[in-house]
Amino acid sequence: MPHIDFLPGLPGIRGPMAFSPETARPLNDLVNVLLRANATHPESTLSEGERELIATYVSARNDCFFCQTIHGAVASHHLGDADWSLVQSVKQDYAQAAISAKLKALLAIAGSVQQGGKQVTSEQIENARTEGATDRDIHDTVLIAAAFCMFNRYVDGLDTWAPESPDLYRYRAQKVAEYGYTHEDHYMPPS
Repeated sequence: MPHIDFLPGLPGIRGPMAFSPETARPLNDLVNVLLRANATHPESTLSEGERELIATYVSARNDCFFCQTIHGAVASHHLGDADWSLVQSVKQDYAQAAISAKLKALLAIAGSVQQGGKQVTSEQIENARTEGATDRDIHDTVLIAAAFCMFNRYVDGLDTWAPESPDLYRYRAQKVAEYGYTHEDHYMPPS
C-alpha cells in the first residue's frame, strides 16, 4: 500500500508522477536525455540498450523491483533479448555476461556510483577508456547511475505498487521505444 494516495492502477513511478506533474516533467526530460541515446549524445558510443542496461543494473543493486524490471524490459526490447536472459545475466554477474568489455568497465563504474560517488576509482576510469569508452560515455554512466539511485529511492520511498506480469513490462517497453519517457499515460494496456 503506497504511503500516500495516488491514482489507482498507476504502477511504480507513474503514481508519483501523476500525483506531482510539475516534478514529473523535468524528471521525464532527464530520463529521456540520459536513456534515449545518440540523437542527444552524438559523441557517445552507448546505445539505448546499453544505457537501459546501466539503469537496470543500478536499479537491481538498489533492489528496486519496478525500475529494474521496466528498464530491463526496455533494454531487452532495444537489444533483441526476447527472453530477458542477457538482462538477467547482467543483473546477476555482469563480468560473465555476453556484453562488451567497454560496457563491463562502465558497469563497474556504475556499481561504484551506486555505493557512493567517491567509490569510483581512477583505475576504473582508466580501464573504461582502455576499453574504448569516451569521456561522454563515462560522464553519462555516472549520471545515469546517480539519477537511478534517486529514481529508485523515489519509487520505493513512497512504497509504490509494481505489477508482477512480465507482459505488462514488455508492453511498456514497446511504448517507451516508440514515444520515449512521457508523463502521458501510455503505460499499461487497457484492462
